[in-house]
Amino acid sequence: MCSLNSGSNGNCYYIAGRDEAVLIDAGLSCRETEKRMKRLGLSMDKVKAIFISHEHTDHIKGIPGLAKKHRLPVYVTSKTYRNSGLQLDADLILPFKAYESVTVGSLSITAFPKFHDAADPHSFVISYGDKKIGVFTDIGNVCEHVIENFQQCHAIFLEANYDEEMLNQGRYPYFLKNRIRGGQGHLSNTQALNLFMEYRSDKLSHLFLSHLSKDNNCPDLVYKTFNAKAKKTEIIVASRYEETGVYYLESNSSKQRPVQLQLNLF
Repeated sequence: MCSLNSGSNGNCYYIAGRDEAVLIDAGLSCRETEKRMKRLGLSMDKVKAIFISHEHTDHIKGIPGLAKKHRLPVYVTSKTYRNSGLQLDADLILPFKAYESVTVGSLSITAFPKFHDAADPHSFVISYGDKKIGVFTDIGNVCEHVIENFQQCHAIFLEANYDEEMLNQGRYPYFLKNRIRGGQGHLSNTQALNLFMEYRSDKLSHLFLSHLSKDNNCPDLVYKTFNAKAKKTEIIVASRYEETGVYYLESNSSKQRPVQLQLNLF
């Protein structure tokens, strides 16, 4: 598992079993997605599908190129597709519904609804054997669906979008600040931390802090805040500028795949 990019400039998360992989969202261009995967030693040949959380541009702008070039099926709800402006080959568009699992080889992908200012937003839990990885970003507030699924995961990409004080004191206009913090926008550091502390499972080994605001958050701040409460969970900050390393879930241990390239996260 890894983040290929995480932020308002593009979101894309790679999750794989032994033989198949899926992309959750595709907010990078086809060329940039391929470039980042190649740097990590990952092959597009292993990717068998793309799952779309909602229609905002930073989650879908790479879909036309990726789907056409690699003939990848795109799992998307009908409402999201209608509001996306995408025009894909009909045979590549596949529907999904909340809590109806989709099987892609040895992977099982289950969507659940969330609060966000989009037509039909969902988050995802990807299962491989007894391991579960969650992608919980673009969430306006912590609802029962988020809590229930959060408790089941061994690794999670969790939104920590903004620091409350930075947002309040920042340059954004009042209406945009309210959109971000108003229950249909994004999770703050405090909301994300409370979710982590109250509902994490003992089996949660990796937490990827994701979708950080460029203007209203600080990677060092959010890392230190969560790492102080992490216990046995490894904290990784997903960058809005480049990919993370590749991380693995194993029976009772995990390791990061060696990457020759030096990655400067921010």
